[in-house]
Amino acid sequence: MPYTAVLVAEAASEHAAEPIAPIVLGLIAFGSLVAALLVTFAFRNVGNRH
Repeated sequence: MPYTAVLVAEAASEHAAEPIAPIVLGLIAFGSLVAALLVTFAFRNVGNRH
């Protein structure tokens, strides 16, 4: 039974088109991490002010 499920999943994945290109996905991930870095950097000295 599990072998049949694997075969069905492989057959379905061969026909499925990727909704987004891998390079675009990488750029989106990189941009979101840079944005998180900038937000973190903006609050780097908040604790010392009080």
